[in-house]
Amino acid sequence: MPDLPATDPAGTPAAEDAAPRDTSPCDTAPRDTAMSGSAAWAALGAAGHLARVYRGGDVRRGIDVDGLADVLATADARWSVPATLSASVQLATALPVLATGTGPAVEHVLTRALSGTATLALAATDTTAGTDLTALRTEAAVDATGVVVTGGKEWITNATTAESFLVLARHRPGRHFANFTWVLVPADAPGVAVRPARSALYAGSGAGHVSFDAVRLGREHLVGRVGFGLPVFARHIAVERLAGALWGVALCRRVLDGTRRRLTGREHREGTLWSRGHVRQRFAAALVRVRELHALTERSAPAVAGHYDLQAAATLKAAAGTTVPYVLGECAHLWGAAGFADGGMQEIRAQAALFGIGGGTTEVVLETVAEGAERVLGDLGREVLPL
Repeated sequence: MPDLPATDPAGTPAAEDAAPRDTSPCDTAPRDTAMSGSAAWAALGAAGHLARVYRGGDVRRGIDVDGLADVLATADARWSVPATLSASVQLATALPVLATGTGPAVEHVLTRALSGTATLALAATDTTAGTDLTALRTEAAVDATGVVVTGGKEWITNATTAESFLVLARHRPGRHFANFTWVLVPADAPGVAVRPARSALYAGSGAGHVSFDAVRLGREHLVGRVGFGLPVFARHIAVERLAGALWGVALCRRVLDGTRRRLTGREHREGTLWSRGHVRQRFAAALVRVRELHALTERSAPAVAGHYDLQAAATLKAAAGTTVPYVLGECAHLWGAAGFADGGMQEIRAQAALFGIGGGTTEVVLETVAEGAERVLGDLGREVLPL
């Protein structure tokens, strides 16, 4: 297998055959890619880093963009993609949604999660299509004494390690946005069953499927007002999309840095692989894409973090969903045979496909972008000067 599956301008092979080597496409930060998401969460909590994601360390005051970016970059530099996903979902969505509730049950879980002592799983995706939340079948029968949760959730991050599940369920039939409510379900409650998802790529995230068999809880486990489940989710999914863009920039930067160091150190003919013009151009094209994503993220972050701007968030999600797979795909190509080593670039490239799927597929968010086309075009306009 060629070390660099490309050809020089004359069409000859770019490099001699080489066997895959166990070389990590990362920068010089010490990494533990075997660490689980729950262990990484505990480490961030013990270091006091989780609270810095929020203004004044208070989840209810909203996201501190720089704090969120720093924590995600730290997680990406030190641990695997699945472990960073585990933290990202909790920081950007699960904890902020939980913080819309009040009462002893909510405060207990919020305190433990924010300290890193426990993990919290956001259980929104149902047994139905993940992009059609109004069709979800998990039910929450609410009465004067409590709530009974029945149904199932699939492909839930942190499912196998969570102390509690934040469950989006319908409290009455129909697709109306006011028919859904959040319920905080302890993982050890009678009727809760968890099974790991069969995914070698994302095992470290604690991904799994959860079933709820008539799980009876007191009303203190209702999170926020009954019927406000989807509006709350819509607000906070915007921040999750911002988090994805911030993480995407950090991930691409790290991988590009490692790829460049490999290319500059890999001998080829009278120079190195980096001395080949077509190699540098391919690398530069990926670098431009990352700078575009970074610029868009910097511009959009205040609107998303401060005002939950869904249009800006959808634009970020669409950009990250196309940029990250492209950049990692280019880097995987440039790593050649070595990219197929365990934990190598081809594995990271496959994991990065999640950026175009999780939190809303690229096609879905592009529909949101299109709906706001008039506003976007207006923002791009400049005054035409009189002559």
